[in-house]
Amino acid sequence: MNVGTELKKTIDVPDGVFLNYIELDPLAIKAIMINEVVPSDPLQDFYGGSDADYLRTTIPLLREAGAAVSSIRDAVQMGIYITNAVKTPKSKSTVDKADIEISLPYLEKELALFPNVKVIMLMGDVAKKAFNMIAKKVSNKTVVPSIPTYKLRGSEIYYGSIRIIPSYIMTGRNILIEKSKVQMATEDVAIMLDLIG
Repeated sequence: MNVGTELKKTIDVPDGVFLNYIELDPLAIKAIMINEVVPSDPLQDFYGGSDADYLRTTIPLLREAGAAVSSIRDAVQMGIYITNAVKTPKSKSTVDKADIEISLPYLEKELALFPNVKVIMLMGDVAKKAFNMIAKKVSNKTVVPSIPTYKLRGSEIYYGSIRIIPSYIMTGRNILIEKSKVQMATEDVAIMLDLIG
C-alpha cells in the first residue's frame, strides 16, 4: 500500500498538504512516531530522500536507542512508521490550533490505516495536542494530560490497547541544542523498541 495514495482515495487533498507517499505493508507497522510539522520542502521530510534534513536527527536518535537502522526504509522494515501531525508547513514560528485542525482529518485517517499498532510516540507538544484532539473527538476526553512532558515520563498511558508515549521533538534545532531532551527522547524510543520486540 502507498500511504499517500490510499489517503487520497478517502479524503480530498488540496495543494499544500503534504502526505507520505511510501509503499509499505500496513499490517507490519507496530509503532508510529508522530513528529510535529512537515518541512517547507517535501524532499527534506522523512521519506523525501536519503539525505533529508529530518533524517539527520531521526536516524541517529533511533540508533542511539538501539535500532540497527541506516535509513528510513530500515525503520519501516522494523515496523516503525514516522509521520507529521501537521501536514502543511509552518507559516509562523509557532504552530497554532487552527494549523493542527486543518491537518487533523488527514492524521486521523492515516493512523486508521495501521491496525496492528502497539505504540504511538508523540514527538513534541504539537503531536500531543493533535493526538488529544483526535481522542477527544472519539471518546470526548483527552488521553495525554496537559502537563510538561518530563512530568509524564515513567507513566503508562494507553489509548485502548495502544501504548502512548509522549516525548520530545525529534527534528530541527531543539533536539540538537537541548542535550537533556535528546537523552530523554532516546530513552523513550528505547521503550518503544522494547514494546514492539
